[in-house]
Amino acid sequence: MAESENIVAETAEKIFADLADAQTINRDEKGEWKAPLWQALSDAGLPLAWVGEDCGGSGASLAEGFSVLSAAGRFAVAVPLAETMLAGWLLAQAKIASPGDEMTVVPASPKDRITVNADGSLSGRARGVPFAKVAKHLAVLASDAKGDCSIALVDTGKCRIESGLSLGGDPSDIVTLDKVQPIAIKPAPAGFDQTRLMLMGGVTRSLQIAGALESMLEISVRYSNERVAFEKKISKFQAVQHNLARLAGESAAALAAATSAADAIANANSFDDEVFLEAVAAKIRCSEAAEKGGGIAHQVHGAIGFTIEHILHRYSLRALAWRDDFGSESYWAVELGKLVCKRGADELWPLVASR
Repeated sequence: MAESENIVAETAEKIFADLADAQTINRDEKGEWKAPLWQALSDAGLPLAWVGEDCGGSGASLAEGFSVLSAAGRFAVAVPLAETMLAGWLLAQAKIASPGDEMTVVPASPKDRITVNADGSLSGRARGVPFAKVAKHLAVLASDAKGDCSIALVDTGKCRIESGLSLGGDPSDIVTLDKVQPIAIKPAPAGFDQTRLMLMGGVTRSLQIAGALESMLEISVRYSNERVAFEKKISKFQAVQHNLARLAGESAAALAAATSAADAIANANSFDDEVFLEAVAAKIRCSEAAEKGGGIAHQVHGAIGFTIEHILHRYSLRALAWRDDFGSESYWAVELGKLVCKRGADELWPLVASR
């Protein structure tokens, strides 16, 4: 990690440690922790890290932004930080200035489409949009009848939003645009399409899942060294040691896949097949790890891990919920298979060995 990445990551870690402690949040039924946390993040310029200074952002590199997302995953923060970063990145592709408040991206699923009408208005329906209910603005990727993509900034108040909750308890809403006139709309760069947005979102979620798994491992190891059964710590039992080793393996695999994909995107000039492979493989592997790792962590904790009072669910349920955002592992597994078939058998190994 470069020195600048260290500084940005350390800034995020300090803010999260001071204002996003899981136990404190768990006890705050009114959600009074959210405003101070968001203010501190905004003051540090983290929500608009991927937005250039000419568009109202901090101008941080992709790698620096990815380090913030990893830290956010380790704290399982329930504010739209990742969504605002992604929205700012999308708007920056078309040189649209980002507002300074909460944002999210539309669509958040590869199967949903938003259309640009002849008069420049936007129409369409997007499901599972994270934090749409609390966001003030939407960064929208839409296409016209010719298939040409445009990027738009939309006032959330002009859309119809049906509230929903993800498995982790965070807003996951249905957004309907009915001939909504955007605040600003510009053509997307040549070659920019919805797949690129989904891949970027997928890597974002992969990093968050990997971070959450790191915390689940830490919490589980600590608990196993504190919990006593049959007059000895449960960490001394071979079955528990085996489970913790498996959890460590899932955490390491997710972290390796997510950071490799983030590195590929940060250093790539375009979203080519090699980047596609890295991003898709990371989403698939991290999603699998979320399921296996979450199950192991809860097994280690036993009944106490299932209670609302314990902090484990803040990580395990969010990791499971993040699997479905920007395309599930099953969707991307099919898309990866299509790519391999299209390239042919002789090109499989060169593709895999390209990184």
